[in-house]
Amino acid sequence: MDEAIENWRRLRSNGGRRVTIIDLYRLVAEPRGLLPHELPRSERLALARAAMPYVWAGFEVTAGTERDDPITVVEYDSAWPARFNAWRGRIAGTLGKVALRIDHVGSTAVLGLAAKPIVDIQVSVAALEAEAAYTPPLESLGLRLRSRDALHRYFRPDASLPRDVHVHVCAAGSDWELEHLRFRDLLRASPDACERYAAAKREAVRLWADDGWAYTDAKGAAILNILEA
Repeated sequence: MDEAIENWRRLRSNGGRRVTIIDLYRLVAEPRGLLPHELPRSERLALARAAMPYVWAGFEVTAGTERDDPITVVEYDSAWPARFNAWRGRIAGTLGKVALRIDHVGSTAVLGLAAKPIVDIQVSVAALEAEAAYTPPLESLGLRLRSRDALHRYFRPDASLPRDVHVHVCAAGSDWELEHLRFRDLLRASPDACERYAAAKREAVRLWADDGWAYTDAKGAAILNILEA
């Protein structure tokens, strides 16, 4: 594993974000005559967790927040905006002035776009490192801090609750905040980009329904192409 990760790090230093976790899987799988998705899930998970600190500086997961939900992509649901508004009200009510803005992001924020049936909400705060200002309030809503890195904090429902929302806390005015807003707005403005992105997601879920890391990275080329365009 260590040798594969070191080789992958060199590739990523040259290729940037287009070198993904799937490329790491490939380095391990090909000498064994396997395709990346044919590696055992437990092995893929170990590789991804070992590599993530090189993808997101300071990355770490929170113990006791594991879930094992298969990934699905479904057709657009007109109930998603109402779900966002309901969650927005709860989040605004508990965070108050700590939340400088609360935005519906991701595919469920784009009319007509196929998506995972999970509403993504981005909360912008003045000081990302001041977790005490927002973590206990969000946890009072049944959300759990799943991971942190230098750019954002990721919350999802406790394993005992339906996985109907993800909450991403970031610093107001940061590149993280702006890129997610920009990508949402590009999809809203471009039916062609929506079609390409939907196709990328359907192909990603075909191979990676059991692997959230790889599913996200499998969409990466489409996301970067749309942003660069």
